[in-house]
Formats: sequence, structure tokens, C-alpha cells
Amino acid sequence: MSRSQTDRKITSAASLTPALYIVATPIGNLGDLTMRARDILASADLVACEDTRVTGKLLSAFGLKRPLIAYNDHNADKVRPTLLDAVRQGKAVALVSDAGTPLISDPGYKLVRDAAEAGLAVTAAPGPSALLAALVLAGLPTDRFLFAGFLPPKSGARRTALGELASVPATLVFYESGPRLAASLADMAAVLGDRPGAVARELTKLFEEVRRDPLSALAAHYAEAGPPKGEIVIVVGAPAEQEASADTLDAALRRALAGNSTRDAAALVAGETGLPRKQVYARALELAQERDGESTGEKG
Repeated sequence: MSRSQTDRKITSAASLTPALYIVATPIGNLGDLTMRARDILASADLVACEDTRVTGKLLSAFGLKRPLIAYNDHNADKVRPTLLDAVRQGKAVALVSDAGTPLISDPGYKLVRDAAEAGLAVTAAPGPSALLAALVLAGLPTDRFLFAGFLPPKSGARRTALGELASVPATLVFYESGPRLAASLADMAAVLGDRPGAVARELTKLFEEVRRDPLSALAAHYAEAGPPKGEIVIVVGAPAEQEASADTLDAALRRALAGNSTRDAAALVAGETGLPRKQVYARALELAQERDGESTGEKG
């Protein structure tokens, strides 16, 4: 018997053991559902999902019909004990999201945590993920990356969040919505510097698109073209590896302070230089105080 046949046998209806199964589902192309995931969904005693209508359509596409229960951000605290009790009673419970891998910007981690703490079996059936698909398509380094999920919707809070990530020496990955895409890219260019980036959308679908450009060019494109449709992933290159001299840092801060608050100026320069934000902010405060003292005629 081949290895694939053995793996399939393990997840057959007769041998699906009581456990919580974390099952990845397609993000667009139905052909991406793995054989193991299909077998688990065909055999599970209960399938927990974000939206029973979405998962119902997925199961129907594969000729499957299983008991469904909604498990999402709105009812998770209430439903979680029911799912845990089902596993305790010897049932196989599958957890899926509307698309992709559960727990990646989707509910589920508390369920996994509580199941593990209760000594219940938990396993994963890996598969599609928009995060990983975009990362490998972006053409940016993949040896070190940070997934930051969705940024805040308002520009001020978004820039603050980006400032906290400016000095992270890794490729950054974000999820974003179409209506906020252009503004988010513009804030990224302002805070992180004009780094290389990529916008990936409609991944695995007919109109899959990956646009690669500096952040400023991407922001300009989507500001002119308008909000694109589909699920969107933004991938941003790591800060350039460079050491800024004291004079270079001061010059950059003085330019930034001319048109920005001290906090925004520090965030901008931290993104440009790759220096720690706290270090840059401390120097920005010193320069701002010197400037204010000069403007009032004070002398040291």
C-alpha cells in the first residue's frame, strides 16, 4: 500500500478518532482542498464553521453533508463548551473558517487552547492560506517574516501601529480591504519609507493579480484605479540594512520635523533608517526642544 493510500485510510470514516481537527479549506480554487481535508469533513461528527451557509456550499460542492454549527466571534464563548464536550464524548469535531486556514485572522485559538489544556486531542490538516500564497508570490525575502493581520481602519491609529513595526528586520504581511487599500499603502510609504511591496488579490481564482512596486507607486496606482475587489494581502520588504550616522539622523529628523509632529517625524525617520523607533523618538524630542528654544530666543 502506498504512503498516500495509508494516509487516506487513517482518515477514513471507520478510523477517524475523537479529536479537534483544524481543517484548511480553499481560498478560491476548490481544487486546493486536500484529500485528507475532504476525508475529515466527510467523516466528522460535527463541523464548526464561521458561517454555516458558506461551509454548506463547500460541502455540497464535494457531495458531502455533515452536521454544522456556527462558531464565530459573536458566539464563540457560548459555543466553545459544546464543541469541547463533543470531543470528550468521543466525537470528531472539525473546525473550518470561511476560507483558508483557521486561526489566521479567524476565530479559533481559544478553542485550541482550551482543548489542549483539557487534554483533548488536537490535530491539523494543513492546506490553503492567503498569507503564505501571497508571501511566496511577492518576490520578497521569505526567510523571516511577520504577519500583522489587519491594520486599524483610521489613519492615525494605523500610522502608530506601523511605527511600531518600522524597525522589525523582516518582511511584513498584512490583510486589507479594498476600500482602505490606497490609504493604507500611502501610510505605509510615509511611515515605513518607500520600501518594495506587493499587493496580491483574488489568489487562486480566475482573476488572480499580484502587483509589485515600491509602496508609493502602489498607493498611487490604487488611488487612481479605485478600490479593487476580492481578498487582499499586502507584502512589504524589510527595512534596508544601513547604519545612519548621528549627522545623517539629525538631518533626516530636521526635515521630517518641518512638516510633522515629533511622533510622526520619528516614525517616518525610523522607517527610513531602520533604527529603533524609541531611539529616533528620543533624538527627535531633543531636536524639537532645541528648535523651540531657538524660536523663543532662549540660550543654553
